Amino acid sequence: MNNVIECINLTHYYGKKLVYENLNFHVPGGSILGLLGKNGSGKTTTINILNGFLQPRSGKCLIYGEDSQRLTPANKARIGFLIEGHIQYAFMDIHQIEKFYSGFYPRWNREPYWELMSKLKVTPHQKISTMSCGQRSQVALGLILAQDPDLLILDDFSMGLDPGYRRLFIDYLREYAKSRNKTIFTTSHIVQDMERLIDDVLIMDYNRVLTQRPVAEFMREFKQFCFELEDEKAEIPRNGLIANLERVKDKVELYTYETEDKVRGYLHEQGIAVKNFRRQEMNLEDAFIGLTGKY
Repeated sequence: MNNVIECINLTHYYGKKLVYENLNFHVPGGSILGLLGKNGSGKTTTINILNGFLQPRSGKCLIYGEDSQRLTPANKARIGFLIEGHIQYAFMDIHQIEKFYSGFYPRWNREPYWELMSKLKVTPHQKISTMSCGQRSQVALGLILAQDPDLLILDDFSMGLDPGYRRLFIDYLREYAKSRNKTIFTTSHIVQDMERLIDDVLIMDYNRVLTQRPVAEFMREFKQFCFELEDEKAEIPRNGLIANLERVKDKVELYTYETEDKVRGYLHEQGIAVKNFRRQEMNLEDAFIGLTGKY
């Protein structure tokens, strides 16, 4: 499968503050990749480098084999961007704005836009200025889908949406992408949305990538074990087996890619007695917090 996006040794600073160094990742064609990370870990920076708004300190991002800083018009026409904030012309109504945008895009397909508007239950002559933040974001997304791009780059697509509309849009977006073989690179602060939408997950911490893999594989292989220490003063040495460890007094949450037997064996080797040892099932948000830490 060919990669639509390839970021190679990407390094960026804001002044003297390092955002990340030698960041490498790729997005295969026809896949939906979700970029997750804490605030300040570089999600929007990466989006801005991809859309050419920001020049990295070093390294490069390729989109369809071209440097994202110097895309040809032909490849620019294949990409739909949603930037954080969902800026729109508030004085227009949803019919006027669709007609306005359609004149700029030769591949314009109004069907997905109006399908999405019908799901929002808004009238064709409802003005953007009278809409909620969540409704405005759906107008912006509908306009991007109508451009019929091959690649969608969406920054915080669910901003302002209530749970019902988020679920509705996520289901619609996934079906749209898969039925038309679209590629999506997206971020969201609402991690539980991503589990329903994405094929692959890329989790970033400050200055580094923690993992990139299929989300189903990540959820299968990344584990949380909970237990209590017999001796509250006991210390658990960190090693490669432990991806993260959270502790409150004698209660421990240990996160790892290893098996239960290996975790138990490691604790035994260290002379650490435990009780109530169990594996805790996780959703994607639990796993994300487990891997990146609560603080």
